[in-house]
Parts: sequence; structure tokens; C-alpha cells
Amino acid sequence: MLSTGLPPGAVPKLERPGPLRERVYEALLELITTRALRPGQHLVETELASHLGVSRQPVREALQRLNTEGWVDLRPAQGAFVHEPTEAEADQLLVVRALLETEAARLAAVNSSAHGLTRLDRLCRTGEEAVAADDVDAAVAANAAFHAYVMELAGNAVLGELAAQVDRRVRWYYTPVARQRGVQSWIEHRELIEAIAARDEAGAQQVMRAHTEHTRTSYHQRDGRPHE
Repeated sequence: MLSTGLPPGAVPKLERPGPLRERVYEALLELITTRALRPGQHLVETELASHLGVSRQPVREALQRLNTEGWVDLRPAQGAFVHEPTEAEADQLLVVRALLETEAARLAAVNSSAHGLTRLDRLCRTGEEAVAADDVDAAVAANAAFHAYVMELAGNAVLGELAAQVDRRVRWYYTPVARQRGVQSWIEHRELIEAIAARDEAGAQQVMRAHTEHTRTSYHQRDGRPHE
């Protein structure tokens, strides 16, 4: 049941203004990507509407859109369920992510400034502190912010747009392995900062390629699963 499936404080506030259906969509997508709503969980329109303080109509519209985008499965005579990604789906997404971010790392080594390096260091410290505090949600958010800023430093708008299209799914796949990756992930981030600071394009690519591969492998091996 949804009422027992959401941790306290997980339901985001619906910000105003803006079309209600859009705000409901964003709220549900946030709950899915943070895994407050877990893969395979049954989504009951009335319960979602009650939690969000809205009528069923915008919830129904949001679920239909999420179904189109692959976040939700609508099953005849059963209702809506959070999509359960296959290993192949995850692998394809994480491979694409690696290609985009490896190039972003190279470009960041070319284009970074002292200010950019300072901000990368600050973002890295935030992530390290989250790991030390065993705050998985904060670590996931910090990881997303760090990678997004590397992409920003790359200075390629098209690359950034493509990365934005997969960003939420990357976060979705990263969340269940964030604790497993732990300190090592941020050691790798430090290595990336060093390569970018040295303007070592090949080195930055190598570090990012290894970093994204470690996350991909961790996802496949989560909970003792064999790497397929």
C-alpha cells in the first residue's frame, strides 16, 4: 500500500504557480527517481491524490505521461505500477551515460577555470561529508550535482542537453548502489578534479571512463546479483 510505502517527509510540496498536471508529474517523478516509490510498487490514484492534496484527474494524467516515458507501467485490469527496469535497460542507459560523461570530462579539462575547480572541490566535499554521515539521499544528490557541473564546465550545449535527458534515470540507477560505492566514488571524483586541474584531457577521460564503469558494474552486482 502506498500509505506504508512512503517514508516520512518523502512527499514533495507542490509548488505554485504552474499547471497542476505538470506539478503532479514532477512530484511523482521525483518520488520515483529517489525510490520513495520503489520499482514494482502499485500506484493507487486515490492514495496518490490524497498524499499530494489534489484530485484524481491530474494524477491520472501524470501516470499516463509517466507510462509513455517508461517510468510507470499501466496494466489492464490491474492499474499502475512503478516500472521495474531490466538489467539490459540499465546497462544501455549507463553505457550511454559513460560515453557522454567521458567526453564532458575531456572538455572540462580544456575549459575549466580556477572558479570552476573551486566549485568542483566544494561539491566533492559535500559528497564526502554525506558519505561520512551515511546520508544516502544527500550523497546521491551531491553525486548528481558534481556530474552536472562537470558537464557544465565542458561548455558544449548539445552534449549538456543529451546528458539532461538521461540524468534522472542515472540518478534512479545510482540510488541503490550509492552506499555500496561510498567513499571510493568520491576518491574517483578527487582523481577527476586533479586531471581537470592539470588540463590532462586523456587523463580526465580515463578517470571518468573507469568511474562510470565502476558504477555500472556495481549496479549489476547489487544485492549479490551476478554481472550479466
